[in-house]
Amino acid sequence: MSLQRATQKIVDALAPLSFADPVAYVYNPLEYARRPHAAYLERFGSGQKEFLMLGMNPGPFGMAQTGVPFGEIAAAREFLGIELPVDRPDPEHPKRPITGFSCTRSEVSGRRLWAWCKEKFGTAERFFRSYYVHNYCPLVFMADTGRNITPDKLPAAEREPLFAACDELLRTVVDLQKPKMVIGIGAFAEARARKTLAGFNLEFGRIPHPSPASPLANRGWSRAANEALAKLGIGA
Repeated sequence: MSLQRATQKIVDALAPLSFADPVAYVYNPLEYARRPHAAYLERFGSGQKEFLMLGMNPGPFGMAQTGVPFGEIAAAREFLGIELPVDRPDPEHPKRPITGFSCTRSEVSGRRLWAWCKEKFGTAERFFRSYYVHNYCPLVFMADTGRNITPDKLPAAEREPLFAACDELLRTVVDLQKPKMVIGIGAFAEARARKTLAGFNLEFGRIPHPSPASPLANRGWSRAANEALAKLGIGA
């Protein structure tokens, strides 16, 4: 199965799911930002990789806008070379509009991640020869106020069918790319990788999440990421 077909499969699996209060809005950028997401898969997802870097789910000013994991606008456009039309989710939260590549807000996590890639590898092509970045869950969850709700905060009855679909896509990515190590970007992603991929011939590790909510990340995320990778035996 190709990544494009696997993506359509998870879109179909997620479509009938429903989420109760406090979740008031759910965005799926694999649907409304399908064109830039498809370009990301086609350009960077093919072939075998050494390392799969796994995030949690889209940020409101990153993948939610561009369809690209950690897809901060400037980084997606300038470093990854992706800029394509994006539709609008329905319904759309009035405080969290989707304006695609016209969005003027910057996703700090994505800006930090792709700046590190540029600093370390120079070009996206060099980075993606060995690495791939994938978000475990493609959905964005918001309360009526616009507050972000992460997938781990959902009740078990809602998490289980959601995670089942996300697990299947993650296994497909690993089957196709055959990495030797899955690196969680943060604790949640590492935990899901270890559980979902138990029995695969893989190593697992973790780097700090580049979120501005992390004091460690705010003290110098690039350095912290390099130190974490060095401890995993990956050259900094």
